[in-house]
Amino acid sequence: MSFPVSVEGNGSLESDSPVDGIGVLKTLPFPEPHKVVAWRVNNFLRSLAWKVDGAASVSFVDTSSFEGSDVYRRTLSFLLVLACRKALDEDVVIRHSISNALYCELAGRAATEADVDRVQDFLRHFVEMDIPIVPEIHTLDRAVDLFQRQGNEDKARLLKWAGHDPLVLYRCADRYAYFYAPLAPSTGYVKTFDVMFHDPGMVLRCPSVISPDELPPFQAPRSLVDVFREYGEWLDILGVSTMENLHEQVAAGKGLELILISEALHAQRLNRIAEEIVARGTVRVIPMAGPSGSGKTTTSRRLRTQLQVAGLHPVTLELDDYFVDRERTPRDSQGNYDFEALEALDLERLGEDLHALLAGREVRLPKFDFCAGKSHPGRSLRLKERDVLIMEGIHGLNQRVVGSLPPGTAFGVFVSPLTGVSLDRHNRTSTTDNRLLRRMVRDARTRGKSPEVTLQQWPSVIRGAQKYIFPYQEHADAMFNTALIYELSVLKGHAEPLLRTVPEASPVFGEAQRLLSMLHFVPFIPEGNVPNASILREFIGGSCFGD
Repeated sequence: MSFPVSVEGNGSLESDSPVDGIGVLKTLPFPEPHKVVAWRVNNFLRSLAWKVDGAASVSFVDTSSFEGSDVYRRTLSFLLVLACRKALDEDVVIRHSISNALYCELAGRAATEADVDRVQDFLRHFVEMDIPIVPEIHTLDRAVDLFQRQGNEDKARLLKWAGHDPLVLYRCADRYAYFYAPLAPSTGYVKTFDVMFHDPGMVLRCPSVISPDELPPFQAPRSLVDVFREYGEWLDILGVSTMENLHEQVAAGKGLELILISEALHAQRLNRIAEEIVARGTVRVIPMAGPSGSGKTTTSRRLRTQLQVAGLHPVTLELDDYFVDRERTPRDSQGNYDFEALEALDLERLGEDLHALLAGREVRLPKFDFCAGKSHPGRSLRLKERDVLIMEGIHGLNQRVVGSLPPGTAFGVFVSPLTGVSLDRHNRTSTTDNRLLRRMVRDARTRGKSPEVTLQQWPSVIRGAQKYIFPYQEHADAMFNTALIYELSVLKGHAEPLLRTVPEASPVFGEAQRLLSMLHFVPFIPEGNVPNASILREFIGGSCFGD
């Protein structure tokens, strides 16, 4: 008996037998089908090898979308695991993202340039072979056994902690993987990549959603490398390297200890930044920039306290108050207001005010009314001898904002969650997802914005950050990593109920399900012990700095 398959933008077809995405795609005049890496089946993101055997509504996902870009990157990660195993008989640990790439290390030793060359050769061989990557449904006990026999003990233990049954595993030749989300249907789908030696490991370069057809430039700021080194030391202090370790700590009743140590490490880092500012002796302006969901507001308040302890008198200036009136706000390619664009700020007035303040003159600052979309006169400000201006906003490090300040007067701070606790050796938690969950919880709590709306707006927020914010992080004098090792465990209790409200018919339903799937493997920690000065309180509520 035949059944209909409705294809978004391409009508429908009838099939009298199970059909996968590859088969459906071949029957359609789809533009650039070679870029398609997955499909949505009834709004669930699936591998193209996933078969439908009944009436379904489907749409295709290519590498120009964030979902497609993630599928491409996950598939390359699996191939890197296979290549390290075949070329070196070593497991690989995927540590973190760095400059649109993934930094990885061998599990047993430092890598050499010769090792990386061999891994690169095996990766190219796998792509040329176009080996199928087959989704298979397995019971939990079978999946645990498979990973134990492969030597993936951390993955096996995490699966037991989460208790998810059954599971969709992916098999390539004789090797199994679980990547918590779909992969491409074969190794031939990921032709564009590069592997570079990056002592003591390697960097896996992939296309991005901004440049889906080529590799974006790679540049690793020294300060960012230092952040990753410091975070590794923090993980060693806490005894947490993967989510499986976090489960163990929580189960052992050490949730409070994790919170207190994590917050103490934050305080220690902020104190060092304050000491460096004071030691310079000439700093009058502290530009503080970071993407949405980074925790800039709380960071600026806490840094202010540390500077007061050091004998300075900090005052705050928010760049959002320099927004131009709504009718002058630039628009993006879809015709929507582009509040992320630098031109959304009145740069001329900002420059004049900064120079007047540094000259010791009194300035009447603007105050932006977000409801009316209008700028109004605000408070008056004059900088005194011990005053230092904390200037908070996404464009704080842009040279068109601070480039004309007198030499030595500015100390830039870049603020963002830059790291996370990996799910297992081969699956990092995305800091972009971290920021998304922070923003979703805050939007629902303080702005009455539904999770569906936040998810729909998020791609444009990410594009804005990649265009206007991250390229300027290298101008920072200090980086403050606002990630907290325990935060996903606390956000889980807020985010899961919100994500479940996203209706099945929504175009972002699949993204909500992906996030729910990821959170399923995160242990829950109640929020009661989170200090009211924590950056996390900016999002979940209860901050001593206000909402």
